[in-house]
Amino acid sequence: MDINHYYIEKGTGFPLILLHGNGEDCGYFVHQMEPFAKHFRVIAIDTRGHGQTPRGEASFSIRQFAEDLLDFMNLHQIEKAHILGFSDGGNIAMVFALMHPERVEKLILNGANLNASGVKRKVQIPIEIGYRIAKLFATKSPAARKNAEMLGLMVNDPNVKAEELSCIQNPTLVIAGEKDMIKDSHTRLIAKSIPEAMLSIIPGNHFIANKNPDTFNEVVLRFLLGSL
Repeated sequence: MDINHYYIEKGTGFPLILLHGNGEDCGYFVHQMEPFAKHFRVIAIDTRGHGQTPRGEASFSIRQFAEDLLDFMNLHQIEKAHILGFSDGGNIAMVFALMHPERVEKLILNGANLNASGVKRKVQIPIEIGYRIAKLFATKSPAARKNAEMLGLMVNDPNVKAEELSCIQNPTLVIAGEKDMIKDSHTRLIAKSIPEAMLSIIPGNHFIANKNPDTFNEVVLRFLLGSL
């Protein structure tokens, strides 16, 4: 372990870990901390190289972030937790559940994707162009190098095959916005590929936890508390 994660924590009880998306920090879950903390010990983490968590020396990839999560749980003596991930955080949660299923109680994937083809092209094309440009300047500029790493996550990761998801036996909720930047067919493929996963498509875009928190929180809590 070469980094210490910055995190915020609220509430008591069974742990619920929140993982933010690309280029964000744990503050993304501002509308979740209070409602979820009424039922759980809620821990929102800044991913490696995001927010107040240092970049460290290890690779900058979804699989490394999943290993970082394992290190975090071991450090804080969290044997098992519910894991909710948004966007790249959803990809981390998905990979983590594949790598360390025994550490996951319930899994919530919000706006996750298996690979770059799951993102609508009008969103993905500018990301790919930005990534290529940033890579050109990465050796000359620390800012460009950081940008290339961030965009690279959305171009090269997580590269999970749909058939691999059949290994996930943890109770799973797949949730996305009606106008998400992840293709609807792709979200449904993820849900269909995980045995007995629940699927919820709610009003809003990719950022439903932040923009439509009342509906998002209600669906998530119903799933976690066993009434969905």
